Amino acid sequence: MKPGHTKALSAATLTFLRPLVRLFLRNGFSAKTFFELAKQTYVEVARDECGVKGKHASISRIAILTGLTRKEVQLLLTNPEARDTAPEEQYNRAARVIGGWLKDPAFGDGKGHPAPLELNGKRGSFSALVKRYSGDMPVRAIFDELVHVGAIQELKDGRICLRSRGYIPQKGDTEKLAILGTDTADLIATIDYNLYQAPSKPRFQRKVMYDNVPQEAAKEFQILAAAQGQELLETLDRWLSHRDRDVNPSSKGTGRVRVGLGVYQFEEDIDSKPGSAS
Repeated sequence: MKPGHTKALSAATLTFLRPLVRLFLRNGFSAKTFFELAKQTYVEVARDECGVKGKHASISRIAILTGLTRKEVQLLLTNPEARDTAPEEQYNRAARVIGGWLKDPAFGDGKGHPAPLELNGKRGSFSALVKRYSGDMPVRAIFDELVHVGAIQELKDGRICLRSRGYIPQKGDTEKLAILGTDTADLIATIDYNLYQAPSKPRFQRKVMYDNVPQEAAKEFQILAAAQGQELLETLDRWLSHRDRDVNPSSKGTGRVRVGLGVYQFEEDIDSKPGSAS
């Protein structure tokens, strides 16, 4: 590591760990559990990305790179942590269904105004929407989940209308915590890419921030950011859907790449921090 990088990386780690540890403590997630997961991840990344000539790294090499003993490495490789990808998969598929409802002219005007849909039917129905945008997920499972989070509503005439333009789990902590993993990982991967993989051709990574804004303006900004952020995401969603081969099988090209853009608002009450001037 270059001179000064260790100190800078340590400072950056302490900064992003604070909100993460706060979340851990609120959920009774112990330091020991975190340490074990960290060791597991060190071993897996070293194995997969630090080998020679496209092969997995050896146990000895992993031990050297991670600072763990060969015995620890062997144990972690033999008994990897189980991963439950169901919440993440449900999050992705439910979000795609809502996106399709907003942009696909078969289920609205194609310009962000979704039509109320009959539950069943080969064309222009909620069932057809789910089958087109959620892969093999059962229609009833998507329906129940979107009702659960308040994203859809069944009208008196039996048709289904969209109430929310985005899928954000509102009642299930498990689903919300799944978003923590996917969204945070994407941001850190982009930072790594821009720093070390392609600094001359970085991926888009920007933010706007001011730190002396009155509370009244912060509330206005929350509304403005949500409206403009949603508009941008819907525009990009329409563009990507025409090029995604799951949605548009006629899309031409080679390889398979996962691409996207994340938008989030942040806010911190500086006056309430310990040691702040009153």
